Formats: sequence, C-alpha cells, structure tokens
Amino acid sequence: MTDLAARAADLLLEARRDPAHKLAALPEALRPADRAGAYAIQQHVMAALGGIGGWKVSPFAPDAPPMCGPLPVSGITPSPARIAPGPHALRGIEAEISVHLGADLPPRATPYSRAEVIAAIATMHPAIEVIDSRFVEPAAIDMPSNIADIQSHGGFVHGPGIADWQGIDLARESVEQFVDGALNAGRTGHPGGDLIGQVVWLANEGSVWAGGLRAGQFVTCGSWTGANRVGPAARVRVKFASFAEVLLDFAG
Repeated sequence: MTDLAARAADLLLEARRDPAHKLAALPEALRPADRAGAYAIQQHVMAALGGIGGWKVSPFAPDAPPMCGPLPVSGITPSPARIAPGPHALRGIEAEISVHLGADLPPRATPYSRAEVIAAIATMHPAIEVIDSRFVEPAAIDMPSNIADIQSHGGFVHGPGIADWQGIDLARESVEQFVDGALNAGRTGHPGGDLIGQVVWLANEGSVWAGGLRAGQFVTCGSWTGANRVGPAARVRVKFASFAEVLLDFAG
C-alpha cells in the first residue's frame, strides 16, 4: 500500500505544480478504498510540501468521525490577502472559524480532555479557506480520493484573533460573505454544532501521525457558507458578528 500511496501522491503533486495535469480521477489501481488509504496518500503529499502550519477538520457525521487534513505552512496568510488563482483554478471560498494553538498537544496514551484542549487554544479567528483541487471536478470524485487531496484545500487566510473567545456563543454567531460587494452567503450558528469537539477529536486521533498538534498551528473547523466558486478577479469579504472582517482578493 505504501508504494501505491506514493504513486498516487506523485500524481496529485504533479497536478499541484502544473494545472494542465489536473486529473479526471486517480487511476483505479491507485484510488484509495477507504479513509486509511486516503490518509496514507495525504502523508506522502505533505512530506513533499513541507511543514504543517495548521489543520482542517470537518464536523462529526451522524455515523462517522470527522475528516481532516494538514495545511501546508506556505499557504497560510493573514488578511488582507491577494492570491493569484492560476489557470483553471477552482477559486472556491468558505467562511470559517478557526482556533490558534498556544501549546503543543503531542500524542499520548491518555486522551486529552475537552478542558485540556480548551486550555491549549490561545485565540479564535475568522478565516477564509480557499478551495482548489487537483481534480478537474472535485464534486465528481469519490470521498476517499478527495480526502487524499486534503479535501480540496488551496489556501488559508485568517483574520485577527480574539483571546477571550470562550465568551462567544457559536450557536448564535452569524456570518455574511460578500463577493464583489454583493452578499453571497450567510448563516447563523456553527454548522457542526460542536467546534471544540472537532478540535478534541483532531488532537486525540486525526493529527497523531504527524506528532500531534503544535503551538502556532491553526485548526479550521468547516464552512459556514458552503463552497462557493467565484470569478477570476473576485474580491471577497467575510464578516462574522463577533470578529473583524477577513479580506481576500484574487488577482485577475
């Protein structure tokens, strides 16, 4: 499996380097059959991309644990940000809330409690995750292959953090997402229901292969606005009620 994972990772890395090599799908022989196979490919991709600057973690599903993926440190930038989309880029945007860790949470035999994870969180931030894919159309790709591609991660833009974040009621928090000055999407309430629970799961399970979570890393916890695609010169503004705005311009 290790050799197959490495070969699949090579194809995904080539598609990152040159959008002309985007994939309709992974070859059937290299396609991961399950989450374990998908995460093995992720690990090979990250070995080539360099350091881990953060993580993305999805909400819990009714019958399954979250999905997760490491974020390359090279793709993390503060707001306001300007990103050149490149030819045929997907240009997806997701308004998210993330946490920034102030302490390490390395793997250990005893699972971290919720209180321990909360104590390790230094600040909470608004963010925009940029969605891109190494596949021509990620919506047509099977779930394990999308996980292998770090769930279509393309970049991460974070706004200013709040240290007294525990006073924010995420069930009542609202967000508005604007594209070129027009309201594009909005919602009230974290879609996953338990943002901190997602980070606890990531600390105890999802990040163990990488040595756990590290101080200075971000953890972003799922889209509040869906994955919306925008034009090649779009200007994006995300405003959560309790946070400063996040700004992203795509270069034309």
